[in-house]
Amino acid sequence: MKVVAEMGAIPIVDFSAWSAGSPAEKQRIANELTDAARGVGFVYIVNHGVPDDVLEQAFAWSKKLFDLPHEKKMLAPHPPGPNVHRGYSWPGLEKVSQYIHKDGEDSDAEDQELRKVEDCKESYEVGSENCENMPNVWLPDEVLPGFRGFMTDFYWKCFGTAQDILRALAIGIGLGDEDFLLKFHNGHNNQLRLLHYPPIEKDKLETNAMARMPAHTDWGSITMLFQDDCGGLQVEDPHTPGKFVEAVPIKNAIIMNVGDLLMRWSNDYLKSTLHRVTLPPLQSEPVNGKVMTRARYSIPYFVSPDPSAVIECLPACADEKNPVKYEPVVQEDYRRMRAKLQYPEKPSTPIAVA
Repeated sequence: MKVVAEMGAIPIVDFSAWSAGSPAEKQRIANELTDAARGVGFVYIVNHGVPDDVLEQAFAWSKKLFDLPHEKKMLAPHPPGPNVHRGYSWPGLEKVSQYIHKDGEDSDAEDQELRKVEDCKESYEVGSENCENMPNVWLPDEVLPGFRGFMTDFYWKCFGTAQDILRALAIGIGLGDEDFLLKFHNGHNNQLRLLHYPPIEKDKLETNAMARMPAHTDWGSITMLFQDDCGGLQVEDPHTPGKFVEAVPIKNAIIMNVGDLLMRWSNDYLKSTLHRVTLPPLQSEPVNGKVMTRARYSIPYFVSPDPSAVIECLPACADEKNPVKYEPVVQEDYRRMRAKLQYPEKPSTPIAVA
């Protein structure tokens, strides 16, 4: 297993031998992946099966989308509230936080306080066309011809790689059946997200007048992230809580991280790690005397269990010395609990980004 020198923390795992590999090769890859998921919760995966040219097309489509005029993007608006996570989210609509909303007046006041610092990003969410509880919200075909077809295909291509990762984790955990986790993941409850962080004044991020994406953990099983060369993603150092280190971009690699539900499933054997997007290492030239960040594009693919899946401790992950830490939870119930703050019931007004 290799380690990125700049990070000293996030390993690199090569999946090139996975598909046609011997049982011994698969076990080796599974062990490397699981060791990273235990120690850091993040890992770079190279030779993962999503072709480089397809990734280049995905980022090209993302740029075409976000280059559209605001009124065009608003032809596919994210529905109000947290229940359906699809379509276009404009800057200031979504608020990412590790805070968990609890019903009541005090909680509503805390929600408002957290939202005083808005997240300066825009996104577009795509799911399976057969996801009944979250129907897709598409732009009209004439606005961006070919976009829907490409993203639908890309969604399932990503899931093909996700299946291999879940198989490897099942082997690494010692479940005895490499397809065990796949029984809870039919692929229809995943989420493909196109993300654009527009240029913003460096001072606004440094003074916390605005945010890009505050520190949080992901909710599902695993996240697969493709990022451009801008930088700005930071991961909490596993040895020093509160200290964040750069997740240096590696061209066409996946950054995979463990989500909360997989951590619960594994009884904390695998680690769901805090991460954030903040000031990138390099800025653009000053504009009117103000130092601006570069635009950043990334494409996360969130892999979640099926909505009715019951997440309870895997037998291989508990014993007398390590008793079960979490009560069973249904995926959809957990998702709704975590999503309450993220999207308001009443849409906000788009914010200025420069």
